[in-house]
Amino acid sequence: MFKKTLLVLSLLAAPAAHAADVPPAMSQYIYDDLMTWVNDPRIVDAIREQNGQTAGLSTDEIIARDNAWRAEVGQPDTPMINGVLSAPLSAFLKEHQEKSGGRITEVFVMDGKGLNVAASGLTSDYWQGDEAKFQETFSKGSGTVFIDEIELDESTQAYQGQVSFSVTDPSSGVVVGAITVGLNAGAFF
Repeated sequence: MFKKTLLVLSLLAAPAAHAADVPPAMSQYIYDDLMTWVNDPRIVDAIREQNGQTAGLSTDEIIARDNAWRAEVGQPDTPMINGVLSAPLSAFLKEHQEKSGGRITEVFVMDGKGLNVAASGLTSDYWQGDEAKFQETFSKGSGTVFIDEIELDESTQAYQGQVSFSVTDPSSGVVVGAITVGLNAGAFF
């Protein structure tokens, strides 16, 4: 298992700046592939748009949305889930997952509240704001990368390590959201 690691990276950082407990192949993939598209303008734009809609939500409203999402999981009628999975950005995320050669198990983007904006597949919950993947990136500043322990993921049913990044609006330099990429642990050993 990998210890939780917080890494602050810039796009100019060398792969050697990664923590020693991250397999070198995973570190290289994060640097060479993921960091080239996690702040793509389509991601930033979709987050900014949703931030405009969710900025005023109370904690109770967020929890109600999360409970509604969880109630839809496994049901035939899933309007809330379908809204996220059919978002134009979700197609972009699915493309990156498909071209990863099995290294990426899931990708999802969160707004400034930690709510799902888009996803390559179903997530077990809608609100990520109460989880380390959001808390260790969004509030930590631009360029922040958080690598969580490898574990069995409920959503994908695969052993994966989640790598989460703060997403920064290049026009303002402000962190607007976060993105999490699940990496298939077996692909890096």
